[in-house]
Amino acid sequence: MPLALFALTLSAFAIGTTEFVIVGLIPTIAEQLNVSLPSAGLLVSLYALGVAIGAPVLTALTGKLPRKWLLVGLMALFTAGNLLAWQAPGYESLIVARILTGLAHGVFFSVGSTIATGLVAKEKAASAIAIMFSGLTVALVTGVPLGTWIGQQFGWRETFLVVSALGVIAMAGSLLLIPSNLPKGAASSIREQLSVLTKKPLLMVYAKTALGYGGAFTAFTFLAPILQQVSGFGANAVSLILLVYGVSVAVGNIWGGKLADKMGPLPALKLMFGGLALILLMLTFTAPHPVLAVLTVLVWGAFAFGNVPGLQVLVVKQAEIHTPNAVDVASGLNIAAFNVGIALGSVVGGFVVDHLGLMHTPWIGALIVLLAYGLTHVSEKREAKLALAV
Repeated sequence: MPLALFALTLSAFAIGTTEFVIVGLIPTIAEQLNVSLPSAGLLVSLYALGVAIGAPVLTALTGKLPRKWLLVGLMALFTAGNLLAWQAPGYESLIVARILTGLAHGVFFSVGSTIATGLVAKEKAASAIAIMFSGLTVALVTGVPLGTWIGQQFGWRETFLVVSALGVIAMAGSLLLIPSNLPKGAASSIREQLSVLTKKPLLMVYAKTALGYGGAFTAFTFLAPILQQVSGFGANAVSLILLVYGVSVAVGNIWGGKLADKMGPLPALKLMFGGLALILLMLTFTAPHPVLAVLTVLVWGAFAFGNVPGLQVLVVKQAEIHTPNAVDVASGLNIAAFNVGIALGSVVGGFVVDHLGLMHTPWIGALIVLLAYGLTHVSEKREAKLALAV
């Protein structure tokens, strides 16, 4: 695998830390800013909204920029957003900082995915994407637990200051390791870009992505309160449990990439979505029992991000067939779909917490993930019929 993939992974680590550390900090932010848990949970939703807007819109607008300098600029924007969060005087300004950071996130992963697949042979595409996205999983292993601990010990602002430093390191990695001669994105007209939204195979991928992550984040947004209020763990123990979760995610992400390369993306996605729905349902029953809760979270991690490589390979593959001049935009829309799912999932989770209670979030999340499983099954059957017709 090319060394340039390491630079993409480094940036993904910084971005993953700032995206997911908020989950561990929700109780702390709610207490210090004197807002409710669902209001603090909106910081997850609104970050995801920034990603959802930034991914397709800014990816299209920056299509003609040199890839290396685009990545460097994105990490500069990311760093600025986290510095603003560090200095945010209140809840509203923290929201602005999160949206700004999310804009950089969306473009990075849409462009990064196409760069990663272009650096390797086609049969290694899913593995290359898995390596880049392993930055997210390493963030879950180290950055998120450490950031959560820093927030609990020194204040949530200091967490964002540390993440800003990660952004500077990632920017330096892009300068040093990303080659300057990367091909620019394919020039595409507005009509070609909008045509992505008219292709049924691509819309099916986006729906699977949004539903899969929407279901997971219905529960994951409120994992820290569940572990503290239902399982009975202290704040420091929650950081350790997030570490366990992150280790499992790291394994699951690489496993998911290899599985997608070996089985094909659709069969691999069925396995991932089915396992994720089952484990979310189990959490409903295991959360009150500390040991079983930790074991459930461990298994959850293995399925949580294992579907990313399959989904990204699937969208690039479909885009090359249906919208060859707008592959970056199609990839960007899938990153948007991830985050539309995260935003809607955290909003649904907040509604459930307000009206039903914390422990209804896992099983409701499982039902949403099952919808993604159903769509994947339909796509697999349709692809099999097309293969027979040929």
